[in-house]
Amino acid sequence: MNLLDAVLSKETLAPEILSPAEAFAAIVLMSTLCDSYLSDEQQYHLTSVLSRTKLLRNYSPQAIYQLLQKNLDILWRDGFNALFNLAKASLSPELREAAFAVAADLVLGEGLVTEEEKIFLNDLSQALGISRDIATQILQVMSIKNL
Repeated sequence: MNLLDAVLSKETLAPEILSPAEAFAAIVLMSTLCDSYLSDEQQYHLTSVLSRTKLLRNYSPQAIYQLLQKNLDILWRDGFNALFNLAKASLSPELREAAFAVAADLVLGEGLVTEEEKIFLNDLSQALGISRDIATQILQVMSIKNL
């Protein structure tokens, strides 16, 4: 394959699309990664949390692991913004709110919330198009839950 073929073949590839389940998992995954790397313990916890959501309740732990791995592959290959944009495009407004709630629960459940995590949650709610009132309600409930 010559150089021109290599360039043109990349341009004709269909853009990657995430299923709603993959997109939901991507948003939640990014909340875990906003201040650190993904440890084995965090990945296990993330799989457990996702398996309790209505959207992923019927997924096996292995299937959830595969969703997370696909998201990590996109993240490492294309970056945080690319993964976020793919996820956002695949989520309905209701799933955006639910993903934000699970993401907030994970961040607030760690105990000490860093400035970076506060900024992330604020930016996430805005980027997902969640109204300030709804985002505030979600954060209040998750704060109480994680006392």
